[in-house]
Amino acid sequence: MNRGGSSPSAAANYLLCTNCRKVLRKDKRIRVSQPLTRGPSAFIPEKEVVQANTVVERTNFLVEEYSTSGRLDNITQVMSLHTQYLESFLRSQFYMLRMDGPLPLPYRHYIAIMAAARHQCSYLINMHVDEFLKTGGIAEWLNGLEYVPQRLKNLNEINKLLAHRPWLITKEHIQKLVKTGENNWSLPELVHAVVLLAHYHALASFVFGSGINPERDPEISNGFRLISVNNFCVCDLANDNNIENASLSGSNFGIVDSLSELEALMERMKRLQEEREDEEASQEEMSTRFEKEKKESLFVVSGDTFHSFPYSEFEDDMIITSDVSRYIEDPGFGYEDFARRGEEHLPTFRAQDYTWENHGFSLVNRLYSDIGHLLDEKFRMVYNLTYNTMATHEDVDTTMLRRALFNYVHCMFGIRYDDYDYGEVNQLLERSLKVYIKTVTCYPERTTKRMYDSYWRQFKHSEKVHVNLLLMEARMQAELLYALRAITRHLT
Repeated sequence: MNRGGSSPSAAANYLLCTNCRKVLRKDKRIRVSQPLTRGPSAFIPEKEVVQANTVVERTNFLVEEYSTSGRLDNITQVMSLHTQYLESFLRSQFYMLRMDGPLPLPYRHYIAIMAAARHQCSYLINMHVDEFLKTGGIAEWLNGLEYVPQRLKNLNEINKLLAHRPWLITKEHIQKLVKTGENNWSLPELVHAVVLLAHYHALASFVFGSGINPERDPEISNGFRLISVNNFCVCDLANDNNIENASLSGSNFGIVDSLSELEALMERMKRLQEEREDEEASQEEMSTRFEKEKKESLFVVSGDTFHSFPYSEFEDDMIITSDVSRYIEDPGFGYEDFARRGEEHLPTFRAQDYTWENHGFSLVNRLYSDIGHLLDEKFRMVYNLTYNTMATHEDVDTTMLRRALFNYVHCMFGIRYDDYDYGEVNQLLERSLKVYIKTVTCYPERTTKRMYDSYWRQFKHSEKVHVNLLLMEARMQAELLYALRAITRHLT
């Protein structure tokens, strides 16, 4: 593959990993033979998940009540660091997959597979391949999209846009899907499908952001099904995905030790609170700060920028493996910054014009009863979840920090809150955290342990899992807002 006149000899310096098909530098040596760490997460020591899980009984009850697989999987184990949230999550997911709804059960799992495939998340794909077959799905469909009914195939476009550039979704996309004909979708069916797509795109962010390991399989001698490896391969653990992240390892990152880093963050929070009480910024100033933050997010380079090879030369090899690509079309389509340099200005989505609380919630509840209540409870739960701690500090009001995390995700998707001062994002979220947020939210499959370890080094793993829950729900809500707004415009 020789693009843009680049030298063919450059490609000779790289090879493909035979297991995961990632591009590797030939001069990098793979030194480990076991591709997996023990425990539910490759990022979190097993003892930390177990130690923190003092509510095993409660977790087991929730699994028995709401798990479709009937077992305590690795996602649930990591989420059980926050059992209040876990209950909301499992209840809403169980409702989408198992309770009365417009779509047949096998369709639900196949849509989950299509959504997870956009991010090459083989962990979720394998989970739902099993569930698809258990609920009576036709095995032939698992050969790829050319074997599925046309109406399922027709979801490709909205799956692609929702996953990577939801701001491009228009009422015309909705009209195309619901137009009369044998392959049309009813509005309730489409809302059910959209909720599933958004849920599994966001869950893929959590899987990669938390380093979720493949499930152990008691029927296999070494306990693992290697086919389940969700982009964590021998080459990843040896070379940390070959990311040479200048902004994370450069001189400016190691100067302040992690303890003073924590104290500095606490001090900034205190100062912002005092400034907020003293003087409120004008609407014009707030708007200017949003535009500034939106533009600055362009320069927050995510995982793809740090690969140690000329990315454009290996784009096709990096994108996807054939096992996953069978479930999607246009695999090269990915996230592009909402405020791209030199491109025509896209209108900002003003959250006040179409809010989840006043618009999205009622529409989704009307077309797919009760899911609105469950999603709303989940959004509120993660947004308000607090233990009033920050690392070693207690009695801390973390509202400001939680809001900055949530709103920064929405900012990258072009959503602006008129009543929020985006100057706080720059004050509260250090650069390595912004890199992590952007990667987990927009390119989750490129997340590495180095990125996870690089920010908030004094914080507990449970606090970083809380960050991942916030990023997941903020992403899901952003996707839903764009899709539901398009459905509302179709209806009016």
